[in-house]
Amino acid sequence: MKKLINIAVIGCGRVAQHYKKIFDSGVVSSWKFVGFFDIVSERSKVFSDHFNTESFASFEEMLEVTNPDLLLILTPSGLHYEHTKVAFEYGCNVLVEKPITMLPSQAIELEKISKSKKLMYCVAFQNRLNPAIIALEKAIKNNRFGKIITATIRLRWCRYQDYYEDGWHGTWKYDGGVINQQAIHHVDALNWLLGPVDSLTATITNRLNNLEAEDTLVSIMKFENGALGTIEATTAARPEDFEASLSVVGEKGMVLVGGIALNKIEIWEFVDPINEDVGIPNLYSQEVETGYGISHGPLLQNIIDSLQNGNINAPVSAMDGIQTSYMVHALYRSDELQSWVKLKDRPISKRLGNKLRS
Repeated sequence: MKKLINIAVIGCGRVAQHYKKIFDSGVVSSWKFVGFFDIVSERSKVFSDHFNTESFASFEEMLEVTNPDLLLILTPSGLHYEHTKVAFEYGCNVLVEKPITMLPSQAIELEKISKSKKLMYCVAFQNRLNPAIIALEKAIKNNRFGKIITATIRLRWCRYQDYYEDGWHGTWKYDGGVINQQAIHHVDALNWLLGPVDSLTATITNRLNNLEAEDTLVSIMKFENGALGTIEATTAARPEDFEASLSVVGEKGMVLVGGIALNKIEIWEFVDPINEDVGIPNLYSQEVETGYGISHGPLLQNIIDSLQNGNINAPVSAMDGIQTSYMVHALYRSDELQSWVKLKDRPISKRLGNKLRS
């Protein structure tokens, strides 16, 4: 029998509640929580009591005492770099929530450290494991679309002002806006499935919410293969989350993956249909309660299985996270310059990661 993977957690806030549901559901096996830490001790104690383990007074103490096989980093985005670096110093494999870091250069540094220490460095882009996205990936790889014409992301989610009143959400230093906090999942899927992107232009605004960064972004892009793409993302939809979709139009077909978490195949039509096409929308669609979806479960199980077998190759690698970070920075830099930018130039936002950076 293979050993249980010992897991420690830093950050017991909003997203940690979702992880709690995943572990409580029983879809992930062969794990044991060994410690929790949060700067608000009451929050970590709630988790440690629930999972019958320890909460700690400091991050370093938790790592020193528990020596975990895997650390879940569920802290504010602007703290991912320092927490990941400390984790690697203590020899921990890491699953970090998105974004991987606020700056691509930070993640590049950490990726080199993880390789030198032979540690897993995984970023939580769980939507890559959604059955609907897996079906779309297979159709693209099998060239069922022929020449790709357009690809479109639409994210229409709802965040009221109280969401931005916690001191970090919506700030340039610790978070960014809709494109770096919510739609980053969908930007990742778009770039992963259809990239690389050649160039793009974007504009951001605040329509309803009061935050440093944006609640709404619109972008047009050109892919290296000649296709065009668009992004429409907002957290100013009311009264609730109602769409997170990715559509692909090609010379031989069209697919729309929608729902609120890229969880449902709503259109699956091809010029030359095959027998399996009839059942694909039902077979590969899921019901989900929130925009988190349910694919954190398969992501975590993949990581656990890999670590049990001595495999440190992440299901979503640091390089995947870095490429998506470059896309996000290009979107912000385009808005700052009010012009098209080329992805090969690696444009970096002057605001994201540090509002005062020149």
